[in-house]
Amino acid sequence: MSEERLMSKKKPAYPVIKRLDDYLERYNRKIEIPIFYEDLLRFSGSVTVYDTNDKDTLWIRVYYSEFDRKEIDDSLKRVYSILHSDGSNNIHQYLNVDAVDFCTFGNSKPFRIKIRNILNDNFTYFYIKKTDASRIYGLELEHMLSPYNLNFLVYKDTLIEEHIAGIPGDEFIKTMLPKCSEPEKAQLAKEFVKFNERCMIRLLGDMRSYNYVIVPVHDFDHVVYRIRAIDFDQQCFEGKLKVYRPQFFKENFQMVELVRKKLLTDSVDQYKLEERSIVAKRILSSGNRIKKLRSICKADRISTPENTAMLREHIYELTLDLNFKKCKTMGQVLDLALNFVRRNYEDVSMKQIIEQNIKAP
Repeated sequence: MSEERLMSKKKPAYPVIKRLDDYLERYNRKIEIPIFYEDLLRFSGSVTVYDTNDKDTLWIRVYYSEFDRKEIDDSLKRVYSILHSDGSNNIHQYLNVDAVDFCTFGNSKPFRIKIRNILNDNFTYFYIKKTDASRIYGLELEHMLSPYNLNFLVYKDTLIEEHIAGIPGDEFIKTMLPKCSEPEKAQLAKEFVKFNERCMIRLLGDMRSYNYVIVPVHDFDHVVYRIRAIDFDQQCFEGKLKVYRPQFFKENFQMVELVRKKLLTDSVDQYKLEERSIVAKRILSSGNRIKKLRSICKADRISTPENTAMLREHIYELTLDLNFKKCKTMGQVLDLALNFVRRNYEDVSMKQIIEQNIKAP
């Protein structure tokens, strides 16, 4: 755990280059939508959104003039249909836009849309954000290298993301972690080690407790917890390697303490090794898709030269691979990092892990 300032100044949004745009179209991520981020900024007023404990959530609920409201509601229903169905208007009569919330906190300043099915009162959310190339790389890498698939759409300067369900990490740590049983705490510690390793491998930064969710999964007579990232804004931008390791954020202190109390060093090494091996296999199974994405990212500019130089030195110190010293872009650093994991861990067998014949560096 470190108290040093890990994050630099506010990260800029990077434009989508032609090759990335073509990639998105090829894999059905680019679809024409009827509303843009800028359209939602035309709200005429707002009220603060509070949680059940009357605490400010940092979201505001916006409202629109009567003239704009119908057009915006119809467009948001269409976006929902494109994201979750066949894009037709057939389901619009069963949908209602319950709320449009705007977040004033953080880089992306997203809109959160709540859509309710009026027949059964089931509801879901989706998010509308400004397009940012580094966020798109983060979403695609999460889709291919994590245990979870992601659904998102990009059109011009607007990004549509599906909602990732779960309990916000900060809320879970504060209210639910103290109530967990000892076996559940041990399982959470294991999951945090694997999540920490996965973020570092694919260079996803800023995983403070409010940027991931805890997902409880009921399995026979017990609950298994999973950790999922929900914010991909800091993909391959910062220069400090610690930014890509959730363990170094003070907001995750209690999770780090959980690992220290519940897991032996050998167990931590085993779980790191397991995660590297699984990611290596996912790289291989993603085939040409991840190869194309990495090739595009290598030629793209999604960070500063100073950050790139700093990160390549930090990773060189960790891996002692001289190729990192030659990197000119953050995409090249990412590509080499994924190559390093694939090359060193794709043939790791469970027998080797269990017998601890090899160690995680």
